[in-house]
Amino acid sequence: MSDLTEVEVLWLEKRIENRVRFGRVVKERKLDHHRRVLSFAPGSIFAFVRWTSSDFGAIISRIDILRAVAPGQRCSTVPYVTPGGEILLRLSGWPKVERVLQMVEAVEALGVDPVDVAPDHWHHIHNRLSVNENPRPYTKARHQAWLHRARITR
Repeated sequence: MSDLTEVEVLWLEKRIENRVRFGRVVKERKLDHHRRVLSFAPGSIFAFVRWTSSDFGAIISRIDILRAVAPGQRCSTVPYVTPGGEILLRLSGWPKVERVLQMVEAVEALGVDPVDVAPDHWHHIHNRLSVNENPRPYTKARHQAWLHRARITR
């Protein structure tokens, strides 16, 4: 059994798209023309976006930002993620998913890799968007504070 968290990504044109928006992939395996398995090291953070459509339009839009867990660590099950992960953010419905993707792009515009963002920021976005409130933007000052805190607590 591997120590890695595996995510099965799938793409069926105009029907299903399960993809990783960001994350540091340590291993990749191609299953067939439409499916791949991406693996993440314990502790790494990644975003998993799922979208399904029918003849009448999108029926499922979901985003999960997860932290990969070490073997034996408790986790939540998430479809297509083995064994699961620690959920930092979980939202569904296209307007909220789109808002999260915009927040990810805003972080990238700062020159910060979303993988390195303070996990509390993803919790904050989850909590605010869950109640239809606007989350605070991530700033370079907040990122520096997070890096200092991470250095001290290690």
